[in-house]
Amino acid sequence: MDDDSYFEDEEFSPVKSLLGLLTFSTVLPINVFTSIEYMTKLTWCWPFLHIFVGVLAAVCGYVSLNFLHLNSFFTATIVYAFLMLITGYNHLDGVMDMADGVMVHGEPEKKIRVMKDSSVGAGGMATLFLVASLTIAGIYNILDYHFIVGIIICEMAAKTSLLTTALLSKPLTPGIGSYFIKETNPANYFASTVIIAIIAYAIGGWAGICGVLGAIVSGVLIATIAKRNFILANGDVLGMSNEVGRLLSLLFMAVALFFI
Repeated sequence: MDDDSYFEDEEFSPVKSLLGLLTFSTVLPINVFTSIEYMTKLTWCWPFLHIFVGVLAAVCGYVSLNFLHLNSFFTATIVYAFLMLITGYNHLDGVMDMADGVMVHGEPEKKIRVMKDSSVGAGGMATLFLVASLTIAGIYNILDYHFIVGIIICEMAAKTSLLTTALLSKPLTPGIGSYFIKETNPANYFASTVIIAIIAYAIGGWAGICGVLGAIVSGVLIATIAKRNFILANGDVLGMSNEVGRLLSLLFMAVALFFI
């Protein structure tokens, strides 16, 4: 659709907005669409929606381990591939674009131009390879501890990382990312993160809490890097935060599982 004129007379519907958000962030055949303003009003609910995605990924891992009898490394790779496919590779361009912008020397304006450029440089490709490889290694590590619920936790925590970055950032406008940033405030962020932490503890104990903590650290880290390099943040920055959030959530859980 070229513009939002179709939605001009639309009334806000929480259910429609949540389904629209899930349509936006996955390839699931939901096909519920709403205006970007209404969809992003419930940005703070994004981690809850991705519990469902995490459950599907965990089921994929369980089948690979217990029915196909694949080893943990092969299973970890399949789980990661499943997560990328079901989310439509939604944030991978953000990883590459932000990395390219950070790597280039110059003023924030120049870095933003490079980040928004459609071409991909060596820094972007290398960063994507590192993030993907380390994420697979992280899934492999938690599977070695038979902590398959960690897949659910890291997927919902990835969105907590994204929300953390959105909360700490000023939006680069125009752009879709600016809507998510503007709709993230301390009150709804706090409510979202507390609920996610409770869920993580319920299914994963203290290791689950550490997974959420890792995602928060990731969000703060990406927001800090973005502020130093671009001053403002866009959808690419949020995408980077999502992918690094999943990675650091896995890292924190793996360390916690060793000591618990």
